[in-house]
Amino acid sequence: MGARKRISAEARKEAQKNMYFAKLRNVPTSPRKMRLVVDMIRGMEVSRALGVLKFSNKEAAARVEKLLRSAIANWEQKNERKAGEGELFVSSITVDNATTLKRMRPAPQGRGYRIRKRSNHVTLFVDTRSINDSQN
Repeated sequence: MGARKRISAEARKEAQKNMYFAKLRNVPTSPRKMRLVVDMIRGMEVSRALGVLKFSNKEAAARVEKLLRSAIANWEQKNERKAGEGELFVSSITVDNATTLKRMRPAPQGRGYRIRKRSNHVTLFVDTRSINDSQN
């Protein structure tokens, strides 16, 4: 590995030590359906977001709830203490396209229709509320 690449990789690793996140990869749900759930909790306080996800009727909500619990556990692991009430919030959450399985369905007159089984990647970041943020 070249010197420039190594230096930038080390800088990236240092920056990630201050970030608290969890990733969910290759979820067999279409990204559009997952974004409906993710948009409900973006920017929300963590305990409120867990409540919203728990009582949501969407199938993707259970997966995002588990991911949020994982991100909270990652924060607690790095800070070596429990998260206080109202301390953490969902700072950013993204849904990206993953691989698409392409299948064929028989159609009339010897034709075939394409079926695209989409999947996605979800990345969730949690952060603490600073004193300046809570005053505004």
